[in-house]
Amino acid sequence: MTKFLLLSIFFFTCFSFNANSKTQPAKKKKDMTTASESKKTETALLAGGCFWGVEELIRTQPGVISTQVGYTGGVVPNPTYEIVKQGTSGHAEAIEIQFDPQKTSYENILKYFFKIHDPTTVNQQGNDRGTQYRSAIFFLSPEQEKTAKKVKELVDVSGAWKKPVVTEIVAAGPFYSAEIYHQDYLQKNPGGYTCHWVRDIKF
Repeated sequence: MTKFLLLSIFFFTCFSFNANSKTQPAKKKKDMTTASESKKTETALLAGGCFWGVEELIRTQPGVISTQVGYTGGVVPNPTYEIVKQGTSGHAEAIEIQFDPQKTSYENILKYFFKIHDPTTVNQQGNDRGTQYRSAIFFLSPEQEKTAKKVKELVDVSGAWKKPVVTEIVAAGPFYSAEIYHQDYLQKNPGGYTCHWVRDIKF
């Protein structure tokens, strides 16, 4: 009787241990997947004139995590502001936007972008003139390219802007971060220069 009781306890203990060892890893894996998904972000790369004003307005949008201004679209590696402002480098003043796709969408970012700058002026935004101030969307994936073309067409046919939209839609190349004094410029200098504001228009 004692031997039977001991054997029963032994088999029950082994069975319990094996059952727990099979269920634990699955639970841990599920937790890791959830944490990874919650950190997922997407990047948008846009140019719409002086990057100070574009950044200041874009940063306020729901779902936008971070922004930085810089230069892209040109042929000169590691450009400086002194080079870009001459208008010969091919670079545009641009803004790199990190956003949470669960709180906003690339399409929403683009629709807002078309409200805060004039997309009908070639190489110009307000008093700023030159290729560095052009309107452009630099797409980072085929999905972004498709969305950008759809939104541009939507804006164009809406008639919200009285002239044709000239915004370029091109594949993104290297993005070079601008000098530190350009970053968060209007946060550091309230009331500083900007030619951007939100238009009361619908697409």
